[in-house]
Amino acid sequence: MSEPIRLTGIFDSHAHYDDQRFDPDREEVLSRLPEQGVAYVMNAACDLASAAAGLELAGYFPHVYCAAGIHPHEASNAPAGYLDRLKELLSQPKVMALGEIGLDYHYDFSPRETQLQVFEEQLILAGELNLPVIIHDREAHEDTLKLLKKYRPKGVVHCFSGSAEMAREVTALGLYVGFTGVVTFKNAKKPLEALKAVPKELLLMETDCPYMAPEPFRGKRCDSSLLPYVAQVMAGELAMEPQAVVDLTAANAKTLFGIS
Repeated sequence: MSEPIRLTGIFDSHAHYDDQRFDPDREEVLSRLPEQGVAYVMNAACDLASAAAGLELAGYFPHVYCAAGIHPHEASNAPAGYLDRLKELLSQPKVMALGEIGLDYHYDFSPRETQLQVFEEQLILAGELNLPVIIHDREAHEDTLKLLKKYRPKGVVHCFSGSAEMAREVTALGLYVGFTGVVTFKNAKKPLEALKAVPKELLLMETDCPYMAPEPFRGKRCDSSLLPYVAQVMAGELAMEPQAVVDLTAANAKTLFGIS
């Protein structure tokens, strides 16, 4: 699978174009995405600064939308009054979701108690504002599920790393599930089983760029133009045509994020 097929109308439901790895050529990369078949990009935030950067990108590029939120890695750095600043950001045009928020017990860059507090505060805010959330869950399935069941947000568990059973639990709450280039990896048995457990109406496709580049680009900087490789693998697993996967996941993302 060295050459991807030409696909159109792609919606990359999770990207980080404010990441420093795009500093040398950010404008070029984003400018050429439409001619590469990418119609929509959701740029997720990690902290207040990246949320502001994402908003700037969304203002400049018609195909870019953004989210605002505090990532679990940054939970211990959330400033006093961060919720008020988030409210301001979330009121801006093209800021369509609260995220990326959640729990990360793999790296534990922030103490778990702090992660839980900041995650819960943001879930409450999302409920108040009636906005979808973008969830990060790494090796924290039990605590993540507990809070999702408590607050019942609308949203997506992005870059899904759980089992098929976890996928069934998440989708039973009405949450969408996002899959990345991981599905193309040679050891992708677990994510492929999870993929098949997700109802098609709750399925999203994403890069998580600059991370998670699909084969044959694994380990290199990723961008949204590589999503046809992901669509081809998803199509094979779901007995669909790749363009049908793109159309389905784009329609789902538009529904979730309220984009017409």
